[in-house]
Amino acid sequence: MHESNRLRAVQTPIIPAIADLIRATPGTISLGQGVVNYAPPPIVAEAIERFFADPNNHKYQGTAGIPALIERIAAKLATENAVEVGDAHGNGVMVTAGGNQAFLNVMLAILDPGDDVILPLPYYFNHEMAITMANARPVLVSTDSDYQLDLDALAAAITPRTRAIVTISPNNPSGVVYSEESLRAVNALCARHGIFHVSDEAYEYFTYDGARHFSPASIPGASAHTISLYSMSKAYGFASWRIGWMVFPASLGAALRKIQDTVIICPPVIAQFAAAGAMSLGRAFIDEKVAALARTRAMALGELAALERDGLAQIPPAQGAFYFLLRVESALAPLDYVTRLIRQHKVAVIPGDAFGLERGCNLRLAYGALQPDTAVEGVGRLIAGVKALRG
Repeated sequence: MHESNRLRAVQTPIIPAIADLIRATPGTISLGQGVVNYAPPPIVAEAIERFFADPNNHKYQGTAGIPALIERIAAKLATENAVEVGDAHGNGVMVTAGGNQAFLNVMLAILDPGDDVILPLPYYFNHEMAITMANARPVLVSTDSDYQLDLDALAAAITPRTRAIVTISPNNPSGVVYSEESLRAVNALCARHGIFHVSDEAYEYFTYDGARHFSPASIPGASAHTISLYSMSKAYGFASWRIGWMVFPASLGAALRKIQDTVIICPPVIAQFAAAGAMSLGRAFIDEKVAALARTRAMALGELAALERDGLAQIPPAQGAFYFLLRVESALAPLDYVTRLIRQHKVAVIPGDAFGLERGCNLRLAYGALQPDTAVEGVGRLIAGVKALRG
């Protein structure tokens, strides 16, 4: 009696493993998990009151989402992403229990056993895990030294078994923002080869220093092969509410409805009411929070510059999300390095091999979850740890 061989091939989630180490070391500052330091806007309380006012809301609702939230999403996509949805535009919208469920739904809908999905490095570990769970094969493609896309390498990786290329911009874990030119080129590549472009845009609002987010689904003619994934978890402080959504080609509608009905029937309705309430505020709520995160980011970068000056780490440019991906000089395995940082210096980061970076010692630092003073204190501990572990 044993678990399936398919699940044996799936990597163990790293976040709970690091959380166990943190719990065993009281006083540790976590620069690990990628969440924000703020709660949803107070208006969600009014939305929840509306939920309770109608007893029918306790029953199952529509598979794709409640009309009020779908309307908010459609308006947001048209205004902010230049993406029009609906039958007339050849695509649909489905609300999911977070962006992770949206991605898993998509993989189950488009993949057969033995198919390939191209993941530029570094990948988001839950993407790689979902592809493996679907009995398919993640094909890992290198990026350049700053983690920007290598279009020639992506094109060379396509085979008759390839079903999709996944892009994440702004990127988790690197913080890189892909240019509009690069994303247009990936989308055109997918169109030429008859494969899907899966665009994960969970961090769309988190850009800095003049970087701009671009949605590939806004490209004329892209709706037939472009799947866009979004999330409330980061922008609205909705991590535990589990609300995300996808925009998908109409041809996938029947398959996605089968999966949604099997996995969850419908997304949590009370959370959908809350999400619709939060989205009624538009970007104003989010922009204020991102501006505050930008100040924390600037302070963290100022502190980390000492590591680069001393030749102890490289910090590739990161103009998005709330991450830095450090390359440190060490012969230690990344998890061993992280374990020593926690036990000896009481600061936690995530080892880079969880994101597919097998060469060298890479560390993902997340600054979004902490108040500014705590984040800077955590960065200070990290700097001390890197200096102590040099060589």
